[in-house]
Amino acid sequence: MLEKIGAFLDKVDNIVWGAPLIVLLLAVGLFLTIRLKGIQFRKLGHGLKNMFSKEGEGHGEVSSFGALCTALSATIGTGNIVGVATAIVAGGPGALFWMWVAALVGMATKYAECLLAVKYRKVSDDGHIVGGPFYYIENGMGPKWKWLAKIFAVFGVGVGLLGIGTFTQINGISNAVKSFFDPSESHTISIFGTQYSWAIIITAIVITLFVALVLIGGLKRISSVAQVIVPFMAVIYVLFALIVIVLNIKAVPGAFKLIVKGAFNPSAVTGGAIGSIIVVMQKGIARGVFSNEAGLGSAPIAAAAAQTNEPAKQGLISMLGTFFDTIVICTMTGLTIVITGSWNVGLDGYAVTERAFGQGLPFPEQVSSFILMVCLVFFAFTTILGWNYYSERCLEYLTKGRLHIVKGYRILYIICVFFGPFMTIKAVWTIADIFNGLMAIPNLIALVALSSVAAFETKKYVDKLNNKNSKNAQKL
Repeated sequence: MLEKIGAFLDKVDNIVWGAPLIVLLLAVGLFLTIRLKGIQFRKLGHGLKNMFSKEGEGHGEVSSFGALCTALSATIGTGNIVGVATAIVAGGPGALFWMWVAALVGMATKYAECLLAVKYRKVSDDGHIVGGPFYYIENGMGPKWKWLAKIFAVFGVGVGLLGIGTFTQINGISNAVKSFFDPSESHTISIFGTQYSWAIIITAIVITLFVALVLIGGLKRISSVAQVIVPFMAVIYVLFALIVIVLNIKAVPGAFKLIVKGAFNPSAVTGGAIGSIIVVMQKGIARGVFSNEAGLGSAPIAAAAAQTNEPAKQGLISMLGTFFDTIVICTMTGLTIVITGSWNVGLDGYAVTERAFGQGLPFPEQVSSFILMVCLVFFAFTTILGWNYYSERCLEYLTKGRLHIVKGYRILYIICVFFGPFMTIKAVWTIADIFNGLMAIPNLIALVALSSVAAFETKKYVDKLNNKNSKNAQKL
């Protein structure tokens, strides 16, 4: 029975993440890059400069940096450690190249969707800010498109409850903890006829309790936790990955050569194990989108709560999430895996990255494994928090603000977190891929339809910056 379900999920996954969606994601990102005149490259420095800025008169619930960290809390997770590994194992080193391509054009996508989220956000009856694709579809494209907004919201709830938010994250956490504390599964208990390590049981209980404690506090508590954990753990992870790269610096040119060659001639790199460029693109782009969420429409939900009156400014700050997530952190993971050759030794998932750190760091393997485990636990924990917020906002839209239903959903979400560790890794990632792809489609349609609005807001903001700079120059 389980084999039949697995085969069915694989078929659905292949349909959803077939060539049409891959082309759509890249085409929309490229279209927006051209329409917005390469905004992600022209104003990257401006976005970095304003990342910590405060806008006193801005409406919203959290700072621009808080909104970015909330979005990053949902993006920086198992995708950066486990997702990159599964992509490279399944598609070869070339998958990392297509992650980069998806991220570079995806920055324009992220910019546009977060700009639109701020422009079309609204204040709910109880005073909190709500916004995201469902509002810019309904209010930007018009009421006749409300059905598309509802489809997005339904898939958004699905991604949170059954995809990125719960199963993949807690599954990654529990397997990392088990791999460190009980790799041989010598301490087990039988549940429903299946043996599970006590490490998995204890992890499920502890993480579920901590998730429940944070979620009760709502967005502001999620944001405050994210602003502390996300930057700190990202710096720690990048630091240790850089140690691996620096200690193996002579292998870096060869690694980049494998990555680029594998992107266009995968069979030459994998020895014929992978011969289709489409497979490499599919794995790279799917895992890249899973990690940075550009085009999914999730980050705009957090961006809408930012304390700002400048949609374009928040778009520039929010697009940094894709830059940090993929161009920085996923690249660090991918390089350590390719440099150490861990992608081609018969391992999969977390074990691939664990071996890469164990081989590359100048510490005993136990120390390296502990470092990676701690990073993954905190990354995945914040992702669980971020996606609860996203999916709750989707449900709030669907139920027209019935918060008692949303609170009931929160309990269901916490229950799903607890049961996540007991699912198989393959099924978890397949379900997540399916919901990701389905969620992206209505959002991408809206971004193309509202691209003229994004272009207008961008021009208005850039002209304002130019006038300001001109006046400052005249004063000097």
